[in-house]
Amino acid sequence: MSRILVLMLMISTYALASEAEHAGTDIVQRTVNFLLFAGLVWYLVGEPVKSYFAARSQAIADDLKKVQEKLNESITLKKDALAKITDAEKFAQELMVTAKKENKIINDNIMSQCDMELETLGKHHVSVMEFEQRNMVRNVVEDIMKETLSQTAESFDKEAMANVILKKVA
Repeated sequence: MSRILVLMLMISTYALASEAEHAGTDIVQRTVNFLLFAGLVWYLVGEPVKSYFAARSQAIADDLKKVQEKLNESITLKKDALAKITDAEKFAQELMVTAKKENKIINDNIMSQCDMELETLGKHHVSVMEFEQRNMVRNVVEDIMKETLSQTAESFDKEAMANVILKKVA
């Protein structure tokens, strides 16, 4: 039905736009022809153009909404990342303080063990020296006793004994 109406309007446009030999102006016919043409264009092209621009506006709005959501998500992720960085920095500081404390404790333990070992070595050295001194005294006494006993009884006097002892001591 609408096609027939459109066809009739197009035919009437040609009929009214025909050139007749008039002496006056044809402004009325031209205005009617323009209005008919504009109406026809509006009728045929209006709805698709409206729907195209409405769809295009909706697509742009959807894209803008998606971009806004991504922006909000990025902002949230950035805040989370900054919070994690802050936590990591705090953890690093705590770890550094803990490591320094552990280092001090271990260093003190090692130093105390070294001091104990030095003291033990000193005591051991003193006891070894005392043992060696007693051994040396015993050996000297044994040598003197052997030498003195090996001498004859007649030559055993105080002077001889003093000489033997002085020899061994020197």
